[in-house]
Amino acid sequence: MTAETTPAITRERRLANLRATLAKSGGGGGGPDELPARAPFAGRSSGALAVRLARALGAEAADTGRGWLVRRVIAPVEIPVDRDRLARLPGHPPVDVPLVCIDTETTGLATAAGTLAFLVGLARWDGDDFLQTQLVLPDHADERALLEEIERWITPDTWLVSYNGRGFDWPLLEARFRLAGRAAPKHAGHLDLLPFVRRVFKHRMEDARLRTVETTLLGVSRVGDVEGWEIPAIYLDVLRGGPVEPLAGVVIHNEKDVRSLGLLLAHVERRYAGRESRHEAPRGDLAGLAKAYAKERRHEEALACLDDAAAGIGVERDPFGRTPRPQPQTVREASDDAWWQPRTRPDFGGKPPASGWRGQLAAGRGGPLGPVPTAAVWDTGTTWTDERIAAERARTLRRLARWAEAVEAWQAAAAAGGALGAIAWIEAAKLREHRLGDTAGALAATRAAWRLLERSRTLGRPYPRVEADLARRGARLAERIRRTEAAPA
Repeated sequence: MTAETTPAITRERRLANLRATLAKSGGGGGGPDELPARAPFAGRSSGALAVRLARALGAEAADTGRGWLVRRVIAPVEIPVDRDRLARLPGHPPVDVPLVCIDTETTGLATAAGTLAFLVGLARWDGDDFLQTQLVLPDHADERALLEEIERWITPDTWLVSYNGRGFDWPLLEARFRLAGRAAPKHAGHLDLLPFVRRVFKHRMEDARLRTVETTLLGVSRVGDVEGWEIPAIYLDVLRGGPVEPLAGVVIHNEKDVRSLGLLLAHVERRYAGRESRHEAPRGDLAGLAKAYAKERRHEEALACLDDAAAGIGVERDPFGRTPRPQPQTVREASDDAWWQPRTRPDFGGKPPASGWRGQLAAGRGGPLGPVPTAAVWDTGTTWTDERIAAERARTLRRLARWAEAVEAWQAAAAAGGALGAIAWIEAAKLREHRLGDTAGALAATRAAWRLLERSRTLGRPYPRVEADLARRGARLAERIRRTEAAPA
C-alpha cells in the first residue's frame, strides 16, 4: 500500500461508517453521492411535542402554517393605572399610546445568534384589566410562527414596557427577526424600568433584580420559584426528550415577571406621579426622582422633589439637627468559595471602604491626593444625607439661574465637613465671584473652606488637591481685591 492511496482508503472508511450510522437512526443508507433520505432527527414531530407541552401547561397548541405554537392565555387581573398621571413621570409613555409588557426566557444570557427565546410573555391593558398571554416555542423550526405572533402584538404606535428589555430582551428578539430574514416590528418607544429603579430606589435596595424590587417595593415574595440559571437547561432537556412538567415552573416564573411589570408601573404612578401623593415616600426616593427629572432638563419638577426631600416629609428628624445614620443594608449570604478563589475578596479586617471611595487615585477620601475639587464628588455613594440633598438642590438652583439661593444651599451642604464641605464652599465661592460679583464674599468662602481642611489635616486626613486649589483661588481673589482697592475711583 502506497502513501498516495492511504487518504482515499481512510475517506472511504469514514463514509461507510457514516452511512451505517444514518441507517441505524432511520436515515437510510444512501449512495456515495446521495443525501440521506431523512435527517437524523426527522422521526421527531414538533406537533406531537406541542400537544404534550399544551397539555402540561394548560395551554393550546396551534398549527399556524408556519410552524407549531403553544399559546397560554391567563385570566385577566385588575391593575389600574392612571395614564394621565403616569405621563408626568420622567421617561414614561404619553397618555394615548398602547402599552405592551414583554419578558422573555431564553437558552442563554447572550444576544448573539446562538441564543433562542423559547418563551415570550406579553401583556396589555384593556381598561383596568391586565391581559396576559404566553407564547411557548415547541422546537427551533417553529420560530417563524412565534415571530409572526409577536408582530401581531407590537404595532408602530406601541410602547414596550420591560425590565432590562432595552439591553437584553429586545436586542435578542431583533437578532432572531434578522436571522429569520425579516425586520423587527417597529414601536413608538420603550420604557425600560431597570434604569428608573436604579436611579430612584438604589439607596434602599441591595440590588436591582426584579425579585428584590418585588419584595422591597411591592411587598410580594415568591415561594418555590425557578432560578434564572436553571431555565435554559430545563428547556433543552425537554427538547432532548426529557419530562415536560419542569417547564411549568418556568412558565409560572415568566407569568409572575410580566405581572410584576404591571404592578410596578401602577406602584410608581400611584406613589410618585403627583406631588400630593409623595408624602409617604422616603426622601432618598424623592432625591433620586429629582435626578431623573434633571436628566430630562425638567429642573422645576426636580426642584420640587428636592424641596420635599429637604423638608423631610414623612421623616423623623433628630431633635439636635444631626443627620440620621444610614440603615445597614441586607448582607448577602456568604459563598462557599474558598479564600483563594478569584471571585472571593480577601478579608483583612477593619471597616470596609464606603462605596465610591475606592482605589489609589479615586476621586474621594481613598486616594492619597484626595478628591478632585468639583461638584461631581457629591454624586458618590448611595446614602442621601441632609448635606447631599442640599448639594443636589444647589446644583438644580444653579441650572435655574437662581444664584443667591444656590449659594445658600451650598453653604448648608458645607456642614458635611472634610473634603466635601470644602468643595461645597468652593462652589459657593464660584457663584459669588462669577454670578453675584461679590469678590469679597468669594474670598470669605474660600477661607471657610481652608479652615475645614486645616482641621482635617490636624486629624491626619489631608486633601492635597483641594488644598492646592484653595491656595491658588485665595491668592487670585486677594490680588483681585487689592487691585480693585488700589484703582482710582
